[in-house]
Amino acid sequence: MKKNLMTILMVAALAPALVLWTAGCGQQKAVTEVLAEQTAVTGTAGSVTTSAAASIVTYDTEDLDATWDASSASLVTLAGDSIRFDGTGATVDGATITISSPGTYVVSGTLDDGQIRIASDEDGTVRLVLKDADITCSTSAPIYVTNADKTIITLAEGTENRITDGASYQLEDSQSDEPNAAVFSKDDLTVNGSGSLSIQANYSNGINSTNALKITGGSITVDAVNDAIKGKDSLGVKTGTITVTAGGDGLQSQNETDAEKGYISIEGGTFTIDSGGDAIQAETTLAVLGGEFTVTTGGGSANGTSAGQGTSAKGLKATGGVFVTGGTFSIDSSDDSIHSNGNVTITAGTIDLASGDDGIHADATLQIVGGEIVMTKSYEGLESAVMVINDGIIRIDASDDGINVAGGVDGSSVNDRAGQNQFAANMSNQLYINGGYIAIDAGGDGVDCNGPIYMTNGIVIANGPTNDGNGALDYGGEFQVTGGYLVAVGSAGMAEVPSDTSTVNSIMVNFDSAQQAGTLVHIESQDGESILTVAPTKQFQSVVLTSSAIEQGETYTVYLGGTSTGTVTDSVYSDGTYTPGTEYVSLAIEGVVTTSGATGMRGGARQSGVPEGGTPPGR
Repeated sequence: MKKNLMTILMVAALAPALVLWTAGCGQQKAVTEVLAEQTAVTGTAGSVTTSAAASIVTYDTEDLDATWDASSASLVTLAGDSIRFDGTGATVDGATITISSPGTYVVSGTLDDGQIRIASDEDGTVRLVLKDADITCSTSAPIYVTNADKTIITLAEGTENRITDGASYQLEDSQSDEPNAAVFSKDDLTVNGSGSLSIQANYSNGINSTNALKITGGSITVDAVNDAIKGKDSLGVKTGTITVTAGGDGLQSQNETDAEKGYISIEGGTFTIDSGGDAIQAETTLAVLGGEFTVTTGGGSANGTSAGQGTSAKGLKATGGVFVTGGTFSIDSSDDSIHSNGNVTITAGTIDLASGDDGIHADATLQIVGGEIVMTKSYEGLESAVMVINDGIIRIDASDDGINVAGGVDGSSVNDRAGQNQFAANMSNQLYINGGYIAIDAGGDGVDCNGPIYMTNGIVIANGPTNDGNGALDYGGEFQVTGGYLVAVGSAGMAEVPSDTSTVNSIMVNFDSAQQAGTLVHIESQDGESILTVAPTKQFQSVVLTSSAIEQGETYTVYLGGTSTGTVTDSVYSDGTYTPGTEYVSLAIEGVVTTSGATGMRGGARQSGVPEGGTPPGR
């Protein structure tokens, strides 16, 4: 099965939904080009090394430059129920100004109930400079771009700007439901500058461009009854401080008719998002290169089993692929914290997750190449049809499986909310562990793969279930270990051990009775060298150790109880001195897998050591 993984990864990576685009000039960058830049597949089967990803959105100089020529700018002065205009390129009709030519327009003052419209047929950029502007429109979008080559809204340095709409619009075109946002543009829109903008969107959305939307600066606060910030074709964020409260999605790119659009790229910024729906949702690809994210969706992980049925309330979500190459994340989501209907790739970042469903889910392939991931709460921690872990620090607390490698599409879960998902066994499901540090505390299976597992390096510590219907390890086919270090503790009824096709030796000890949580299990060589001291986090009856320190021809003694002066990390002690408890069994290592005690119902350890139900050596 190993030889097929490259094919699986490439097919998944090249799926049509993962076409990426370079915005700005509207030039397509095919996914093959982007993957060539970002990913090199080398070495052992399943080994994927991903470099820092380049942004899939490009920015013109004027997108980034928030300066303007005051001497040539036109002045728009808002005066309650009227507007005064000094300059060229616009006309005023009562409380509405219509800008018809490219140029710079500086807006200040307060408009009680009116509108700034941009309708320019000429080539060139309309720059709208908000300079302590407060704009309210009760019946439509306060800023409405019906036509323009490009519009830039610049938030002037040191200024505070506000935009407010009404709860109902008098739509010019009821068939298209446009405009539908407090700031609405039918063409490309950029927001830059260092000032602030506060949007109260009472009708529907906060900011919406039906083309490309870019944010390259400013402090933007949006409170929207529906979605907060939308770029239909694409959304790019270079930097800025973005605070969002949304009844729907926080940030969204949702072009559903063009598979080459509907993507989001975030390079930096500070984000605080509280959304009833998804926090950041891309129809095709979501790429996050950096930034600081504090996210709550659907009321948080506490609502995982009770939030509205059928509502997607994920943290980071894409139909095609999610790529995280940097950033700091704190996500508390009632639904999956990170989700893709295709692939998820994480190469760097500090990611703290609390999920009412899966911590990280990919329908096709999940690749973790680096970063630090901590899941303080999840139904299942990592879930995908194929999983490759090359590096990184991963800590998982799951009420069900810690790692679940299973086939089939998980729309989030049963009824689109947290629940007991059922997956059929499929030998195409594969788990590759080529490095990293993985610590799991699971109520269900610790590591569950519906197909084979291949471990070439890394550290895995799995505190598994207390009930005999699950096991710390659960796999189909084989679990081949050729390198690395594995500790798996839990119940004995379904306990399994790595396969005897491994080149690293394993010990399984199934105790006569269940042991209390925190009871030390200590294994040492005949010359007194410690190879394991572990204090399982829950009641347990089975301990599996796979380590290069286990040598054939040697004898190892297993102790129960006692004390240790060492440092405990994820239930495993390092350094210090062990004071013996009760000697439980001595094991002579004569094969790849050595067992003591009755093996589980799955018979995962039956091929070695002691026959099922036999008497442990030394007992």
